[in-house]
Amino acid sequence: MVKFAIVGCGHIAKKHAEAITKTEGADFVAVCDTDPSKMEEFIDQYHVKGYTQLSELLEKEAVDVINICTPSGFHASIAVEAANAKKHVVVEKPIAMTLEDTDAIINACKENNVKLSVVHPNRFRPVMMELKKVMDEQKLGKLSHANATVRWNRNDAYYQQAAWRGTKQFDGGVLMNQAIHNLDLILWLMGDVEEVYSMEATRLRNIESEDVSTGVIRFKNGALGIVEAATTIYPSNLEETISVFGETGTIKIGGKTASLVEHWNVQDQSDEATNNIIEKVKNDPIGKPGHQCIIEDMVEAIKEDREPIVTGLDGRKALELVMAFYESASSNKPVKIN
Repeated sequence: MVKFAIVGCGHIAKKHAEAITKTEGADFVAVCDTDPSKMEEFIDQYHVKGYTQLSELLEKEAVDVINICTPSGFHASIAVEAANAKKHVVVEKPIAMTLEDTDAIINACKENNVKLSVVHPNRFRPVMMELKKVMDEQKLGKLSHANATVRWNRNDAYYQQAAWRGTKQFDGGVLMNQAIHNLDLILWLMGDVEEVYSMEATRLRNIESEDVSTGVIRFKNGALGIVEAATTIYPSNLEETISVFGETGTIKIGGKTASLVEHWNVQDQSDEATNNIIEKVKNDPIGKPGHQCIIEDMVEAIKEDREPIVTGLDGRKALELVMAFYESASSNKPVKIN
């Protein structure tokens, strides 16, 4: 059994706990939080040990993997401490708040020969896996452009849940917190980025970071990209979409959580094959929970001694794109990514 411990017992930790307990070969053994009251639910429900200090957990528990579910600004220090203790690391998005911290995480894991996986679970949605297959097979031909849109609502009550929400040090804005999943997807589908230009604003929410952002991308393959992300949509989440346009195909994935086929037309794909994909996705739009896929993959990566599907480098690329957008918006100039 691969033994897991969760650090940080907020909302997202519940998804990790459920994923671990549903994964064959995984054993949930401990939680850690500086606030003992936040651990009580986990200790009672899952019968795990609780610790207020990570150092004590690492000393007393024979864990294999540390799942980091704290506010983003704490990811780096916890990940480095876990890696230095020879523990594999699963870290929530974003991997960190700066590229320097990200590199510290990646280097610590490499130096200690431990696995590092970043939680970008949207890759495992059935419709995204179908889209990725089409992209890998180059069925859309020469790519024209892609579009990623997040039109969601995060009201003042959401940001007031905790003092760290919306801060530049610990959380970030709509790009860092919500749309980073979509940036990961567009990189996964379209490849590396050459240049970006972005504008952002804080229009409606009382936060330090942006609540609306728009940007354009030039990918290294020559295709263009458009990103629109906002938490200002009234009165609730409207849509999340990923669209890809090519010489021989047009695909648009939509719905409130980019889990449904809104348009699928591929030149060399039969009507029967297209309808099968649409019906398959319609009947099971969510599939196996993405967090469970991440945990299952970590267990298999350890047993097979391979890299996880979503690597530290993948997490770094998504963060690098966010940081380039921020730099462009600040300077009002295009920014190249090396």
